[in-house]
Amino acid sequence: MPEQRLVDLEMRLAYQEAALDTLSSEIARQSRLIDQMQLTLKRIAERMPSASEGAARGSLQDEMPPHY
Repeated sequence: MPEQRLVDLEMRLAYQEAALDTLSSEIARQSRLIDQMQLTLKRIAERMPSASEGAARGSLQDEMPPHY
């Protein structure tokens, strides 16, 4: 009986190690994805006019619709 208990513990340890490896790989993948998304967001933000530039041109509410 004690040997079966040892085998069971070894199997549980093997499954836990496999799960840990899977989770670690997923975290690394998500970290790379977050880095890419942050870079994309930074590039988009650089292309967008700043709030002060938009205020200088006026807001959309001040503009007349094209059908008037």
